[in-house]
Amino acid sequence: MLSIRKAGAVWLFLAFERVLTAQTPLSSHAPLGIYQDFEPDLGQWDLDEAPAVDATGHLVFDTTNSLLQHWPNTHYRIGHTIVPGTIPVGTLLYHGSSTGHIPTALDWVAIEPDHSMIFCRGAVKTGCWHLALTVTQPMKVLYFDGNSAAKLHEGTMDTQDLVAWSEMKPEWMTNEGQRIKDLCKWGQKYGVNGFVRMEMNFEIMICDFTSHMEVVSFLNVETLHMTFGGPYRELPHDLDFGEQLLSMFDIDLMCPRISVRGVFEVMHSASWRELYPGETRITLDLSRLVSFYDTTLAPSLVPHRVGLKRWDHRVAGISLEDIERVKDRLADTLVRPPVTASGIDWRMVLRLVVDRYGSRLEIVQYLLNTTLDDPMTLFNHARQVQRQLRTVLVPYTIFTAVPSNTSATANGTNSWAAPVFRECATSHTASIAAHRTKFTPSEHLLMQALQETTREICRVITRMWASGFIAGVDHFYPPEQRPEADRVRTLMDEWKEDITKLISWLDWSVWVKCRPACGVEEMCYLPTWPVGFFLPSEVVDEDHAAPFQPRDSARCGLTPPKGNGKRPQPKCIRRLEPYSF
Repeated sequence: MLSIRKAGAVWLFLAFERVLTAQTPLSSHAPLGIYQDFEPDLGQWDLDEAPAVDATGHLVFDTTNSLLQHWPNTHYRIGHTIVPGTIPVGTLLYHGSSTGHIPTALDWVAIEPDHSMIFCRGAVKTGCWHLALTVTQPMKVLYFDGNSAAKLHEGTMDTQDLVAWSEMKPEWMTNEGQRIKDLCKWGQKYGVNGFVRMEMNFEIMICDFTSHMEVVSFLNVETLHMTFGGPYRELPHDLDFGEQLLSMFDIDLMCPRISVRGVFEVMHSASWRELYPGETRITLDLSRLVSFYDTTLAPSLVPHRVGLKRWDHRVAGISLEDIERVKDRLADTLVRPPVTASGIDWRMVLRLVVDRYGSRLEIVQYLLNTTLDDPMTLFNHARQVQRQLRTVLVPYTIFTAVPSNTSATANGTNSWAAPVFRECATSHTASIAAHRTKFTPSEHLLMQALQETTREICRVITRMWASGFIAGVDHFYPPEQRPEADRVRTLMDEWKEDITKLISWLDWSVWVKCRPACGVEEMCYLPTWPVGFFLPSEVVDEDHAAPFQPRDSARCGLTPPKGNGKRPQPKCIRRLEPYSF
């Protein structure tokens, strides 16, 4: 049976060979050394060798692939990455104010006017002031990933604290005035003009409003808030700060529709940057990326992650020695020219892996999430899954990679499929290896992350495919007799376990979605700070506190997220009135 299939395949191969020889090739053969860095010994491509428990390559991969994207950085709020970047000339930035004075020193700007308008505070009678600026020369910035502007005790500001103060200062969590002052003081010696963070949307802490920007407009506009003070809104003196914040958009503790609409529109504008390519008005230089998942840079964090879910990973617990090492690396990256040393577009390379495997792994998991009793239906379903696995591996399925007719050991361990595993795992990395001599330390880290991630994807998929081949469910090589139903059922159970573990290990945000999908009048939403969150017990800097943290937020349709939002789950919310978060 196999010989007939092989004969047909050989005929097709020779036919294609004749067509291809009529074309002018780019190269007559693959470079001899293309696999020198990728373990040419097939014995090294063991389909049963899983990644180390404390491996972090997949975490570096996913955090890097998620940079400047609202959805993944809301899903996992605690940041582990710091990246230098540039805001290009012509970019518009916005600032809302209660006064008619343009800032001249330290202050915040938003990237979307919907975001800055919530800080445009003033009485209804007088309105507020909204400033639009344009960048006049490339602005050097530093980006903190995660929900890095969220005032939460779980560690969202850890990486900023280390840069500003070389230690975590949870007691200064809301002391934004001191934070921007000390960050800008530190960044001044490296020419840093601002710091990028994510609140409801992306914002920039500007170190000097008189540099790199000029005014486009400064308008007295209608306010979205009912502020304290003024003839139209006298507040009782015994209100605490939480109630004062509530009063900004709440009349007699009831929310006017325009204010809740304003909250929604901020979240709506953030949704434009949810997934790839994310916020495109900031250009990051990944060749200078610093990651706290880099185990050579911050080895003291490794034991602190043991046994923890990713939600609970923090930078807290890092040693003083590692803090100094991180800050030295960061300083080194900032003094080097902002040019990718190797010329590799790492953002594109990582994204291609997600594009190639994301939806296909998802459909395999979907097909395996079923229970079937009828033997024939079960067999056909297994063949359908096998076809999906083969589709993933088609570009890497070596012609000679078939089970041995003489070696039971090779078939039992699926070692015959090792060439397929190797070709799949190196497909995104082999050609990049030639540039290693030009890599920065950050690029070496990204290369390692890419290798570890693609290796595990290909290991699991190749093993599943090979197991299906041996079990007799591959339609290209059908067995003389259909396998027993119990054998197929066991295969399906093993497949389900394999794909579940792989998807859990990869943990890509492309799989975090509303199920079932939202309707036309709805939007998929992750609970986002500060909407619906309660105020922290200590408020040091009231001027820079966020305005949507009501004491009784349910009255405004701002339901506090379960578990204080530490593990946010997607849900559908209305895009039209009545709004509900």
